[in-house]
Amino acid sequence: MSIGFSEALLLLGAMLAAAALLSGWVRASVLNVSVLAVVAGMVLAGSDVVSVDSRSEVVKHAIELALVMTLFSDGLLVERELLARHWGPAARALIIAMPVTMTLLALCAKLVFPELSWAEAFLLGAVLSPTDPVVTSTVVTMRRVPALVRHTLNLESGLNDGLALPLVLFFLVLAQPGGDAAQSAIELLGEVAWGAFLGFVLAYSTGHALRRLPGGAITRNYEGVFALGVALVAYGLADATFGNGLIAAFVAGVALGVAEHDVPDAFHTFNESVTAVFQVATFFLFGALIVDTQWGHGAAALFALIAFALLVARPAAVLVALAGTRLATPVKLFIAWFGPKAVASMLFSLLVLNSAVPHNELVFGAASFVILASILAHGLTDTVGSRWIARRVPEEPGPDWGPPGTV
Repeated sequence: MSIGFSEALLLLGAMLAAAALLSGWVRASVLNVSVLAVVAGMVLAGSDVVSVDSRSEVVKHAIELALVMTLFSDGLLVERELLARHWGPAARALIIAMPVTMTLLALCAKLVFPELSWAEAFLLGAVLSPTDPVVTSTVVTMRRVPALVRHTLNLESGLNDGLALPLVLFFLVLAQPGGDAAQSAIELLGEVAWGAFLGFVLAYSTGHALRRLPGGAITRNYEGVFALGVALVAYGLADATFGNGLIAAFVAGVALGVAEHDVPDAFHTFNESVTAVFQVATFFLFGALIVDTQWGHGAAALFALIAFALLVARPAAVLVALAGTRLATPVKLFIAWFGPKAVASMLFSLLVLNSAVPHNELVFGAASFVILASILAHGLTDTVGSRWIARRVPEEPGPDWGPPGTV
């Protein structure tokens, strides 16, 4: 059943109020607000209370806006995280684990869905390669989780959205009829470079300009608003020209954090409330989209891909990346497990669905169910996992973790 604007606001308000009221109970349980939002979307869509069109521009723009905010806030976080002592595991996760994960997923996708071309298989792998901290927010915010673990997962999830995006765009063009690898690479390189340039120049210059404002500095309660404005301007300016807006938003976050160190703290507080709204709305929409998707490519193949993605690809890639380090075994296992797929992968899959890729619905459907399984599996285990790692690893780095900078 389609709903109007007033009904949509009523539903959104009810979900936000329920999420706020249940937040304390959820934090103390094995559940997660993201899980509850997805389940609510599936239940209401399945009972025909709401109907969400997977090709709707409204849906695409809602998730895209959520991704812009995620990338920008990730960029703000990166500047501080890069100054942390233990950067080696995060660098290994980004440089080694992410491309290995993408490759393993592509090989599995080609095996279980032979109708996919190799470009489409790698496109699916690229869509599912980035991780997302929203689903496992307990893991990256709970103080009893060792600082190295929080830092590694934070920095990895903060950077891999931006790093995975060019790969997604490249394979997206390559998988479409008449796609030329060389031409696609050149065009993509230009879009990424221009978007990064615009994001850096805009954010870095405005960050420095804050100290020279007439009449004194910007008031603290507007610093978060200013930071959000920079993110939207960077995205819009790049997208309106010929740059990549998502790359521009991510680089703008990094540059603003470098130029004005006080903005990230102010924006973090402001962003928590705004992100909570988009988190509930985005996961609700995605739950409804799962119902809207008509899967007709075999349950066995889908289950095989889901199991491989969650239990083999990510864990194997991380364990390979962290091999040879002096990290304690529980730390490696914990980082290997918590690689949830969420907002970034949602948007990437929607980009595929709205493209001319021959098997776009298959790629979207497979990615959607992997994301759903990831949200449920990782969302239901973040609290339990946090307690598990806290019991086995000391809060502060011990001798098993290696000296600062050990990789």
